[in-house]
Amino acid sequence: MLKERGIDLIAADSPSAFLDDTPTARLIRQVLGAVSEFEKAMLVAKLRGARERKRRTGIKVEGRKSIAETKPETIILAHKLARKPKGKAAPSLRDISRMLARRGHVTSNGTPYAATAVKLMLEG
Repeated sequence: MLKERGIDLIAADSPSAFLDDTPTARLIRQVLGAVSEFEKAMLVAKLRGARERKRRTGIKVEGRKSIAETKPETIILAHKLARKPKGKAAPSLRDISRMLARRGHVTSNGTPYAATAVKLMLEG
């Protein structure tokens, strides 16, 4: 891999150590590769353990932030707009999306929320 990138590895104590194709040189390269693989596996295990510990405390660890986390005021307004007016039919999800957009509550792209996003807002 290093040779592909144009890097020459030279040992300080024996400049030709990594270039030799002797049984000892092959053993050293294999041991260094095994140590590197072990270190990577240990790092992966530590990170997994840390994520699981954090998850057990109830803190969100992975994934994109939800609308409730980034814009809680949008959720509150959606619940208010979803209430059925007296003597009228309840507004549709698309109607709620349009009303939210009129009041400036839009996606990060500046478009109105999809009906499914409004549905998720009201369920949460």
